Amino acid sequence: MAFDLGTPVNTALLIYILYSIQRIIFPSSSIPKTVPNEFKHGYTWMPKTHPPTLLFQTYTPKTLAPFNGEDGKRILLAIRGVVYDVTAGRNFYGPNGMYANFAGRDASRGMAKQSFDESMLTPIDQPLDKLDDLTPEEIENMKGWMEHFSSKYIVCGKLVENDAV
Repeated sequence: MAFDLGTPVNTALLIYILYSIQRIIFPSSSIPKTVPNEFKHGYTWMPKTHPPTLLFQTYTPKTLAPFNGEDGKRILLAIRGVVYDVTAGRNFYGPNGMYANFAGRDASRGMAKQSFDESMLTPIDQPLDKLDDLTPEEIENMKGWMEHFSSKYIVCGKLVENDAV
């Protein structure tokens, strides 16, 4: 099957290819007559404001509790001793969000068991949950959540017992 210029499809394709090559080799050298409006005052990639500096800290359940997103504050939560800044997910973890009960708390058991009940949270004045009774599937589930949070949010600290600091 040879290339036949007698068919209209082949002729049209050849003309299109030649036109495209001509546009690449000899691009238009005309200068736009007007400057686009959106660039009149210049352009910068810099954001209007920078987020506050976030330092890696050691938290206890009592010092983590105020970071529940109320009054516009940052939102932190912990899973298996790792504290994440989930402020970017305020719609989920902030007040009235579907995961709001995890804000400012150790969410390890709740994430492992896929439960958002208040009963999954250890009271802040008690020792950290050792998670000894979790099944291997629940532990894998919790590890999956940790990978998700590590890739999406900033790790900003570690969670230790109340009397450790």
